[in-house]
Amino acid sequence: MTIPEYLQLRAFARIDGLKLFLLWLASFACYMAGLRSPGIGMVGMLLAVLTPFMTYRMVRRFRDNALDGTISFGRAWVYVFFVFFYASLLFAVAQFVYFALLDNGFFTDSMSSMLSQPETATMMKQMGMDKQQIEEAIQALASARPIDLSLNILFSNLFIGLLVGVPVAAFAQRNTPRNQPIDPNQQP
Repeated sequence: MTIPEYLQLRAFARIDGLKLFLLWLASFACYMAGLRSPGIGMVGMLLAVLTPFMTYRMVRRFRDNALDGTISFGRAWVYVFFVFFYASLLFAVAQFVYFALLDNGFFTDSMSSMLSQPETATMMKQMGMDKQQIEEAIQALASARPIDLSLNILFSNLFIGLLVGVPVAAFAQRNTPRNQPIDPNQQP
């Protein structure tokens, strides 16, 4: 990949990263609202599930519009990673602002009350956790700073981007243009 191709890839990835960030922001807003109303939380989960499909569509559009219909697996994978990188940075900033200025302990209180419910305690016991481990998890969540939560989610999103990039790149790669003209002088 040449330097102009690399710069082109990053420019398109920044724009698509902004779009993915907006999807994640809507998903996060629905999830947080869903802590009070479970129906809205399901909308947030559905929006999150759209991530690989939206990413595939972005790679396809980049391939068809910027690269004349061809893209290698490696370039597609790098593109997906950059899209996730830019979206994750923006999302981490947005989450930091939310947790530092707007949340006022709502998230940790909601998670604590959810983990304290008898149904959750039964499920956690089935998973091999005892009451002390559950209480330690609640205390760890309550003592987490906004930057800790944001950075944790940032690195999780980057790792997910690396994983999601493999199947998306595999489906999006194309080595020959779809409508390649036939050269009449070409020997069979």
